Amino acid sequence: MWLLLAFIAVPMIEIALFIQVGGVIGVWWTLLIVLATAIAGSYLVRTQGLRELSNLQRSFSEMEDPTEPLANGAMILFAGALLLTPGFFTDIVGLSLLVPGVRRKAYLWLRSRMKITTVSPGPPPRQPRDRVIDGEFEDVTPDKKPTHRPSGWTQH
Repeated sequence: MWLLLAFIAVPMIEIALFIQVGGVIGVWWTLLIVLATAIAGSYLVRTQGLRELSNLQRSFSEMEDPTEPLANGAMILFAGALLLTPGFFTDIVGLSLLVPGVRRKAYLWLRSRMKITTVSPGPPPRQPRDRVIDGEFEDVTPDKKPTHRPSGWTQH
């Protein structure tokens, strides 16, 4: 339900903002601002995304919890999609997701609403070695008899 409301509300907000801003500063300045935020946003997304990728690699190499760098990477990716979407509302949300403090608050909020299970490396569980079961067996499965001649595609 929330997704449906977002798909209806966001375009309506964008249209209203385009009309208001375009009426104040003009159509060409409005289009220039939208283009400039897309270009600046793609640059910021690239630089911050590479930084988060190195943070993720560092967390893997130092055997630390990678959830925060992964969440930051996802939020940066989402910010990039919002910044490439034409509109002022999506640009504001996208640019705010590029601020590390906002991402940190969003990560903490999301983490408080989710159950996160961590796995740490350690020795494998011990299997009891003192239980030996000895026995004899006989295969009682009847031999299968072919119901037709083998084809030319099978080996004899």
